[in-house]
Amino acid sequence: MPRKTSSTTSAAQTKPLALSQLHIRLEGLEKEHQSLLKKIKRKRSELHNFVENMRSLATEVFQKATPSFTKMSELDKEIHTMFAEIFATRKFGKQTEKKVKAVYLNLQMSGIISPKFDTEDSDQELDDMFGNFQQEHDFSQESNSYHHYRQAQGEAESPFGTRTDESRKIRQTFLRLAEIFHPDKVKDSDTQMNHTEIMKEINKAYQEGDLARLLEIEQKHKVGEFIDNNSEDDLTRKCKTLEQQNEILLTQYENLKRELRLVKNTPEGAMVSDSRKATKVGIDPIAKMVESIEVQINLVSEIRNFVEQFKNQKITIKEFLNGPESLYSLKQEMMEDLLEQMLSELDEIVVF
Repeated sequence: MPRKTSSTTSAAQTKPLALSQLHIRLEGLEKEHQSLLKKIKRKRSELHNFVENMRSLATEVFQKATPSFTKMSELDKEIHTMFAEIFATRKFGKQTEKKVKAVYLNLQMSGIISPKFDTEDSDQELDDMFGNFQQEHDFSQESNSYHHYRQAQGEAESPFGTRTDESRKIRQTFLRLAEIFHPDKVKDSDTQMNHTEIMKEINKAYQEGDLARLLEIEQKHKVGEFIDNNSEDDLTRKCKTLEQQNEILLTQYENLKRELRLVKNTPEGAMVSDSRKATKVGIDPIAKMVESIEVQINLVSEIRNFVEQFKNQKITIKEFLNGPESLYSLKQEMMEDLLEQMLSELDEIVVF
């Protein structure tokens, strides 16, 4: 009898030891799981807030700067129209015509007026110069980079695409929640309305491949899988499930970080960052931007008047080719900025 009791006691001690190791493993996985869910929620909010700031800033800029942009557009159109008239009505020698066209091209390349070079012009050299300039300054392509990235991400992460392990797990979670919260599963009208709203969240999360959101919904409504803490099979299965989910959540978190970096690197994102920096030092970024546009308008207005004088033959070709005084000061500023940038880069090299 004593031996039998001893044997029974030994067997009873062995099982809890095995289970305790699973408990420790499960506890670690659950902590990692909760940490990832919190990180994803914070990063998702950060991304959402940044995009909303972009939209808000763009709306404010549009409202306050539209009159200035309209004036700039009108001046730009007038200058292009006058140059077209000059080339159509004035008779120049070959070299003089080439120099006048070079002035027109330089105004475009320096950003004072919009690019609008005549591709039918016979001067192939100038045409090539302007073509290279367009390729090097394809701002429209750059500003659309975030849109193309999101489109590519959507195609890559869509749960309706190729069945990867990740998409299968997302689909399994979706189906489990849909089975519980589908409005047709209940008859009470209040419960149906509640389930309808929950299903909208579930569908949105599924369409976006957002496993974290699906799991948050599951936790919020306490509908997760029941686990018997005294069952080795249950604990092993739960550990495996958490490992797979954590791997997917980590990928989702990294994708959110990458997406936020990309948004911040767009021209619109840089504008938000610059705006925040200006606000911190007490500067109204929108007012500063409008002020900068007004300075540009004054410069373009002077150039517009200068081109009109040449069109009406009130100044000589030599005077025109020398350019207005404002252009000299602009070139001086550009040279000073370039020198300052070179010195700054040199300092960085010396420091490193």
